[in-house]
Amino acid sequence: MKVLVALGGNALILPGQRGYIHEQRENILRALRLLSPLFKEGHKVILTHGNGPQVGQTLLRTELTRDKTYPLTLDFCNAQTQGEIGYLILNALHQVLREEKVNRQGVAVITRVVVDINDPAFKNPTKPVGSFMTEEEAKEKAEKEGWVVKEDAGRGWRRVVPSPDPKDILEKDAIKDLFEGGYIVVAVGGGGIPVAFDSEGNLIGVEAVIDKDLASSLMASFLDVDLFLILTQVPYVYLNFNKPDQIALKRVTLSEAKRYLEEGHFAEGSMKPKIKAVIRFLQRGGRRAAITSYENALKALSGEGGTQFLPD
Repeated sequence: MKVLVALGGNALILPGQRGYIHEQRENILRALRLLSPLFKEGHKVILTHGNGPQVGQTLLRTELTRDKTYPLTLDFCNAQTQGEIGYLILNALHQVLREEKVNRQGVAVITRVVVDINDPAFKNPTKPVGSFMTEEEAKEKAEKEGWVVKEDAGRGWRRVVPSPDPKDILEKDAIKDLFEGGYIVVAVGGGGIPVAFDSEGNLIGVEAVIDKDLASSLMASFLDVDLFLILTQVPYVYLNFNKPDQIALKRVTLSEAKRYLEEGHFAEGSMKPKIKAVIRFLQRGGRRAAITSYENALKALSGEGGTQFLPD
């Protein structure tokens, strides 16, 4: 099978952790061990990942050292964190492949994703980055640093930045060659480095963070994968999440997914972009998608676990 696995934030930093390097290393090692049968059985695999907390930390370093070092814009923050997270994943992957005696190799590709400079998202920031804050801390940062802050799905307050729609992936052909060649590819980290074409056709970096699930969906479509698998903290997608009458969804058609989205069942900062990503993948001709936890990933691969999304 050809599989794109979108690693959720808990692959790197668990709730309550500071995100120290040793914590991230242990977390990604645990996640990849759970996925090791994918590598062992010879499936073609591409791994994508988020980077919200890491981008937030990079921005914080910039703010704290603004009088001593050059500032970093969001595109450079994404590029830096793509590199560091790719490095972490490749080292952990090397260990897992060695433990399982699998003769395969991983490769990380720094990935640029094209957005429209006139995307309306630049006037309405929605993408959470950085650490969670109390409402008081968030409003103080907003006043002092000029941030836009919002409450994030009942989990606390975070800084939000523009999240324009991904239009193209510049490294897609190189990624496809590696993927089809049997490499385990790490790419489209954090949704990709946001770039746009200026009036002369030159590429420029833009101040934004692209949603990693939407960018992963685009990559999955280009690679024509058999399964677009999004891993997160919960085993299923739920209606009425965290309410007494919550319902776990097992099998969902494209039409049902669109209806549930329109009815407002999914939170903006958590499940909503994942459902949007799945819908786009299926609309572009994708055969199957699934959302589940790491523990249920292999069951989801066989179609028996997690929430399975299918065309109409």
